[in-house]
Amino acid sequence: MNFASDNWAGATPEVMAALNRANAGFAPAYGGDPLTARVTERFAEVFEHEVEVWFTGTGTAANSLSLSGLTRPGGVVFTSGEAHVNADESNAFEFQSGGMKIIGLPSPDGRIVPEAFAAALTRHPDGGRTVPVALSLTNATEWGTVYAPSQVAELSAIARGRGLLVHTDGARFGNAVAATGATPAELTWKSGVDFMSFGATKNGAWAAEAIVAFRPGLFEGMEQRRQRAGHVFSKARFVAAQFEGYFADGAWLKRAGHANAMAERLRAGLRGSNRARLAWESAINEVFAVVPVEVLAAVRAAGGAMHEWPAETAAEDRRPGAGEVMVRLVTSWATESTEVDTFLALL
Repeated sequence: MNFASDNWAGATPEVMAALNRANAGFAPAYGGDPLTARVTERFAEVFEHEVEVWFTGTGTAANSLSLSGLTRPGGVVFTSGEAHVNADESNAFEFQSGGMKIIGLPSPDGRIVPEAFAAALTRHPDGGRTVPVALSLTNATEWGTVYAPSQVAELSAIARGRGLLVHTDGARFGNAVAATGATPAELTWKSGVDFMSFGATKNGAWAAEAIVAFRPGLFEGMEQRRQRAGHVFSKARFVAAQFEGYFADGAWLKRAGHANAMAERLRAGLRGSNRARLAWESAINEVFAVVPVEVLAAVRAAGGAMHEWPAETAAEDRRPGAGEVMVRLVTSWATESTEVDTFLALL
C-alpha cells in the first residue's frame, strides 16, 4: 500500500528497455547524438507543432529555467498560490531569474480563478514599477484537478490581453491528457500556451524532464542558462532514451491512464464508505481524503505509506473531526488493484 507519491515508483519497462538499448556503443555527447534529434522530432509529432526542446533532469530546473528565460527588470510571473513553482521549489525561479517575482493567485480547487487573475493585472498597470511577463498554469494541478482546453484558453486570453506569455507546468501532464481526453496540442498551444515544462519522471521515467517551446526562437541564450544551472548532460542520449521509451506506442498515456484508474478506484471506495470521505473530487492520480487516525496507523504498521495533508486545504465542512486525519493518496503506473482493495478493506 504505497500511496506516498508517484515519485516513489520505479521506471517503466519501456523506459528501462530504451535505456538499455542506448547503452550500446558510442554516441556524440552533449545532445549531438542521433537519438536526441529523433526524440525532438517525436515531441513535434506529439504536439502536432514545431517545437524547440531542452532536456533537464528535474521539474524544478525545467520550471525555473524556462520562466527565467523571460527575465527583465521588475518582471512578475502570476501563478496559483499553491503552485509547485511558488510553494515548493525554494525560490529557484527567483534565483535563476536574478530577482523576478512570483505572485500567487486565488485557486480554491488548484485552478486559478480568471476574475482574480484579471483583477491582479489591474494592480500592475502598463508603465508601472513592475512588469507582468507571464502566467504559469499547472496542469494537472497540485490538488489533482485539471484544466480543460476551454479553461486554459480563457486564462490565456486574459494574459494575451496584456502581452503576457503563458507557461504550463506539466509535471503530471500525462495524467491531465489521460483525464481530459484532450490532445496534448489542445491543452497547450491550441489554447494559447507558449511554452511548458514537460514532466515524465512522475509517470515512469527515471529522471527526464524537458522545456518545450511552441514558439521557436522564444528563448535566447537557453543553452547558456542550462549550462550555468548544471543541466547540460554529457551523456544526453540517456535522457533522450527515457523519452523514447516513454512515448513508444503511446506508453505514456497508457501508464497515466492506469494511475488515474487506480485513483478512481480509491475514490469510488471512499465515496461508498461510512468511515471515510473525500475531501474534494479530483480527476487524476491524486486522492485527498479524510480517514480515521487508526486507518493511517494501520497502513503504516503494514509497511505502507501515505502523507498527511493540511486540513485547512479542505472546505470547512469537509475537514477532519475528532479522531480523523486528512491524507493524500497518490497512485502510479506501478500501483496494483490489490493495494487499493487492501486499503479500502481497512475502511
